[in-house]
Amino acid sequence: MTQIPFKGTPEQELELKAFIEKEKNEPGCLMPVLQEAQRIYGYLPIEVQQMVAGGLGVTLAEVYGVATFYSQFTLSPKGKHKISVCLGTACYVKGSDKILAELEKRLGISAGGITPDGNFSIDTCRCVGACGLAPVVVIDEDVYGKLTPDMVDDMLSHYMD
Repeated sequence: MTQIPFKGTPEQELELKAFIEKEKNEPGCLMPVLQEAQRIYGYLPIEVQQMVAGGLGVTLAEVYGVATFYSQFTLSPKGKHKISVCLGTACYVKGSDKILAELEKRLGISAGGITPDGNFSIDTCRCVGACGLAPVVVIDEDVYGKLTPDMVDDMLSHYMD
């Protein structure tokens, strides 16, 4: 998997530290602080987790434990265009594994990865609630259904810069 180096800005750090300072005395503040940190940075790399731990006076292990327990948090960066392939039962039976394989081949990354240019990331999910359109892929907020592997190139072409 391609590792994208952390590129936080001083402005982002100031924004996070200000939020931590405002929230640090509130009971149960770790969750909202992590949510805000992810909003600011887009994900929760170790550098951000360390800022949160230091700012709240908790261990890095506690921050990491919460960040990895809840599915709303991600420890790896996401692409400009976020691709989610449904692998729920209806989609899988209709061939979503083949759609995923084609996306991985075309973009040169595996599920959970990000392209070197940062344009695309691929993740999988269990159900998007559009079983009648199986197999389904969501790119950003756009839902594509009744896909076949030969439709992948056309689908991706709408997001090429």
